[in-house]
Amino acid sequence: MPPRLRSALSAVLLALSCLLAPFGALAAWAAYGLVDTGRYVTTMAPLAADPNVREAVVDTVGDGILRAVDQHLGVRPAGGSVRPFVRDAVRSFTQTEAFRLAWDTGNRVTHDAIVRALRDEEDGGAAGRPVTVDLAAVTDQVKRQLTRDHVPLAARIPVEHTAVPVLPAGELASFRKGFHVLEVAGFWLPVAAVAFAATGIALAVRRRRAVAATALGTALGGGLLALALAVGRGLTLAGLPADVPHPAAGAVYDALTSTLRTTAWLLLGLGLTVALTAWLTRHLPLTRRLLPLRPAHAPHPSAPPVSPPPHAPAQTPTRAEA
Repeated sequence: MPPRLRSALSAVLLALSCLLAPFGALAAWAAYGLVDTGRYVTTMAPLAADPNVREAVVDTVGDGILRAVDQHLGVRPAGGSVRPFVRDAVRSFTQTEAFRLAWDTGNRVTHDAIVRALRDEEDGGAAGRPVTVDLAAVTDQVKRQLTRDHVPLAARIPVEHTAVPVLPAGELASFRKGFHVLEVAGFWLPVAAVAFAATGIALAVRRRRAVAATALGTALGGGLLALALAVGRGLTLAGLPADVPHPAAGAVYDALTSTLRTTAWLLLGLGLTVALTAWLTRHLPLTRRLLPLRPAHAPHPSAPPVSPPPHAPAQTPTRAEA
């Protein structure tokens, strides 16, 4: 293959590798990091101690308790005097082990239902229906804790098996198709990026320069991925409804994307390190070749010249005595 054609083909393959690197990281994170229920629950577990998430739970659960009391018991709080007491009781509950257990249970049930629906593991009778979860077990745990804390009317709060929709039925088919595409892309995009990089470096006429260019392109992709995560956070929070607490949503976004942010910074740091190493290995041997070479037995330049020893007088042969 002519050198010019090899260089052009190598440049194309290396450009594709650098382009696919951030998209491969994003697809792999979505296909494998978010789909695993155990990993998802572990990622979301620390949010049970986040102050913003706790306040959002206090608002949601407190309002739900007041609505349940109003609808099922016919007791309307006069002048909102009961509302602060209920909020304080729920806030106290968010600091207990029961709340952390309820938080993990709710996340596990919701995530498992979504994943099973996206993988089309539901039975045939569920076709055309929205994906729902039953949080009666979580409500029951909250009710028992409030009863132990002697919250008024807590023992009479009804625990109903209410189906909470998490995925609409009309968009379920498109979500499934997108999920299957994401699973395929999450595996093949990183593989293609590595294969293109290896082939492009092997075809390059100057391989050290090709390694440095690939490393810089990977670092650029990692930096753009980190920037995209920051911009996506702002757009996500801006697109939420007004009744959704933005600090809590921001904490959830940061928890879900923590692994992806680490991957982005890893691509940036690793790319810059490899590029710097390639640059150093290119210039250090050159400086060594520029140094004059001298034989090992040559005298040091600063040593005084050594004059040859004077010749000894020739000895006249003596006649052997008889």
